[in-house]
Amino acid sequence: MPVKPPVTHLPIKVAASGFYRGFTKDVAITAKILVGALILWAIAFPDQAASVLGALNNIILATFSYWYVYVMAFFVILCFALALWPAAGKMRLGHDEDRPEFSNFSWFSMMFGAGIGIGMLTFATAEPMYHFAKNPSTIMGLTEGSTAGNVRDAYIWSFTHWGLAAWASYAIVGLALGYFSYRRGLPLTIRSALTPIFGKALSGPLGHAIDVVAVVATVLGVAQTLGFGVEQFISGLSRIGVGDWLYSTAEDGTKSSSTMGIVVALVVIMGASTMSALSGVGKGIKWLSNINMGLSFFVLAFFLVFGSTVFGLTTLVVGIWDYLLSIPGNILTVWSKDGTEMGDALAGWQGGWTIFYWAWWIAFAPFVGVFLARISKGRTIREYVLGAMIIPAVMCFVWFALVGGTAIDLELSGTAKGEIVGAGQSDQLFAMLAVILSDTMAYVMSVIVVILLLTYLVTSADSAVLIINTINAAGDEGPKARPHILFWGAALALVVGGLIVAGGLGAIQTAMVIGALPFSVVMVLMGISLVKAIYRDGQRTKHGLPTTHVEAAPAE
Repeated sequence: MPVKPPVTHLPIKVAASGFYRGFTKDVAITAKILVGALILWAIAFPDQAASVLGALNNIILATFSYWYVYVMAFFVILCFALALWPAAGKMRLGHDEDRPEFSNFSWFSMMFGAGIGIGMLTFATAEPMYHFAKNPSTIMGLTEGSTAGNVRDAYIWSFTHWGLAAWASYAIVGLALGYFSYRRGLPLTIRSALTPIFGKALSGPLGHAIDVVAVVATVLGVAQTLGFGVEQFISGLSRIGVGDWLYSTAEDGTKSSSTMGIVVALVVIMGASTMSALSGVGKGIKWLSNINMGLSFFVLAFFLVFGSTVFGLTTLVVGIWDYLLSIPGNILTVWSKDGTEMGDALAGWQGGWTIFYWAWWIAFAPFVGVFLARISKGRTIREYVLGAMIIPAVMCFVWFALVGGTAIDLELSGTAKGEIVGAGQSDQLFAMLAVILSDTMAYVMSVIVVILLLTYLVTSADSAVLIINTINAAGDEGPKARPHILFWGAALALVVGGLIVAGGLGAIQTAMVIGALPFSVVMVLMGISLVKAIYRDGQRTKHGLPTTHVEAAPAE
């Protein structure tokens, strides 16, 4: 036989009875212990936790910055290669007769809401504003911060961070899982995507370790997203008059979210998300995702009518053009500290922005990847890759151009008088609404944004809980496991709350960068495994051999 049959059976031991019935104890219990230890450490020893996490983060940024940059470049190149590869592009995630379960609108809504929705509400205003003031071009003296001449550079970097690279990382994980689950009949869990490399050895400790790494990375990646969302949710509640108790004021006059504010926000968000998770993907999550998309289009239409329309649309077109031209250089550029003021500043900027984002997307990838695979059965590889990578990226560009562009234009024209720049990152969107609208209209729009933010938070959190349980149950979506859903809902809330108490959003960021590193290795192996499997399937097809659900097949 010229080509061995693929692995179509990966036995993973699950508990037959008891509290963990249907779950892989080695994965579920280990993951709970690790996440529980992190929570206890952050809450019981916040100063020590912040110090240790910060030191580890500095080591990773100094040692692995090249790795993060080149890994993300690899994902982008691989996605386009798979879409353009004739033998791969026409393959379906499933049997030839399978067709998509969800409409294109619902598919896009769920994908976008779970993947980037929350962060976009915060950063569509805040990131262009930050890069407008400072970016590598200003550090190198090529442009002047906070001037019209710096707008294009601000958008090059905003689009770089939220564009093709982010969605390519998600797409690779989802594609690998969908390919091996729906074509091979393997469990919908991370280890299945590595069978062409490790074979049935993944049934044991190696496979358990891979799934545990994925669960921990997911918890930290989602915690980062929820952390930003909680801060903005509190800002929104404050804007609509919920109460001064949402903030506490330090001796030097600086304001920050109060412990009570964080607790209340997390109880509301995680309570709603847990109830939604109990209802499953086809009901609560799909319903909320469609609401997200409807409200998102409403907010976009609002900025298209009442915002700086011409400035925003011009920024969109020019920004996409500049971004595409910048890809070959930006996607491979790494700045390292060299002892000079400029070199150290560039390295610090890249560590705080680009490397942080690459780690965030990698940590978020097991969650979004499993979710993408779950909702993408029946689509061709070409349709999946181009749809999952390009369409959401363009949607992000539209948001950043219309919302962030309006903020920049208001500051350039002097209309804002520093009100937007002077607001905190989580409050800048609400500050902009207050500038362009009357008090009554600003209040109404702030309420709408708070509702949209809440639905995005709930969608991401409930999807994450379901995905974590799917990985813990060896890819089985069957066990409802209400106690486990409740546990992970509470765990996410406590990770966010505990790390914010330990050191604010910076503590969540450092924990996430650390957690993303081991999973980045898994993701590279998934990409290699996918190429190997597609090539071998092409060889099998030439010899008239089946490529889907072969029974009683030896290891690859």
